[in-house]
Amino acid sequence: MITQVRPVGRDGTSVRIGALAPLTPPGWTEAGRHLLAGMELAVREVNDAGGILGKPLELIVRDTAADPDRAVAAVEELAGLGVAALAGEYHSVVARAAAGRADALGLPFLCSSAVLDALTDGPTDHVARLPPAQSRGWRLYADHLLDAGHRRIAVAAQPSLYWASGTRILRDHLAPHGGSVVELDLSTLDPTAVCDELAAQQATALLLLAGHPEPVVSLVRAVRRDRRLGHVLIGAPAGQPEFATWAAALGDDGAGVPFLRYLPERLGPLGARVEPALRERLAEAPSFVAFEGYDAVVVLAELLRAHGTDRARTAEAWPRIEAEGTRGQIRFSRAPGISVWQWTWAPIQVVDRDPAEPGRFRVLRTG
Repeated sequence: MITQVRPVGRDGTSVRIGALAPLTPPGWTEAGRHLLAGMELAVREVNDAGGILGKPLELIVRDTAADPDRAVAAVEELAGLGVAALAGEYHSVVARAAAGRADALGLPFLCSSAVLDALTDGPTDHVARLPPAQSRGWRLYADHLLDAGHRRIAVAAQPSLYWASGTRILRDHLAPHGGSVVELDLSTLDPTAVCDELAAQQATALLLLAGHPEPVVSLVRAVRRDRRLGHVLIGAPAGQPEFATWAAALGDDGAGVPFLRYLPERLGPLGARVEPALRERLAEAPSFVAFEGYDAVVVLAELLRAHGTDRARTAEAWPRIEAEGTRGQIRFSRAPGISVWQWTWAPIQVVDRDPAEPGRFRVLRTG
């Protein structure tokens, strides 16, 4: 089914962009909802300001459900429907599959939220990305752990290219500083067994590299209730504590869990204007993912206004585009080791929920 934000123009035409988001399980649906809310708000504002080249901007949404094959099929369908470009996707492994197919089809794709360094197999002109590469954010997170005195780190991980990549980044960054990483395989260990391993390995921090709400919620509860582990820091670098469902499920147990998010310490004028509109649309505080969705559409709108809807011309224009986003001025360049056009760089924070007031976030580190 095609989801449209605005009706087509009077002459029966519109400028179409495709949107990919996880809107049903096993996808992280809350992230998908925030991502889509940001996109829809930006589309509405683009159209209120006159659209693209005199035509309304139309958003065609496809649910990936965190399934790479489903995302590839969606990219092919959207390409056949004549979209000028694609935006979105939260899950890194899914975004990688979508980016590869978009590249093969010559379809411009702006990845709003996924961070895998190797978003495509090789260099491409068709794909650009807003969030920082995983290596950049997770190294900052590792520095936070080191500064807090943690050298023996355990990771409770599910099988995934994304989690494996994160584990490798952490290990490589911690090792020169005397740190080490113990891997706990969640395909074989239940929460009780994870607690036993933490105690045996004498780890001082446990990072949750797994899906939300399960098994993450059960792991947090088990560790919090194990008297042997009162000294263990729980961390969630992928950002699970950002969302309201985390606080609703865990309450006080979910506080004091540092995570990564991609926001500046203070929003600029555009971000300050957009924030209340996002809050109204979502009926809750917008996450950084909602701002990513908004910024993705802002960038594509600027790209299409300046260079038209021809896909080849659009793909060539990434390095010539500059747009005001909610989190800063956005421009793209080639970053070492990154195969796509990259915003260098979105702001990064290490944040947690304040144990004294779990509804409030504390900024622990910026980069």
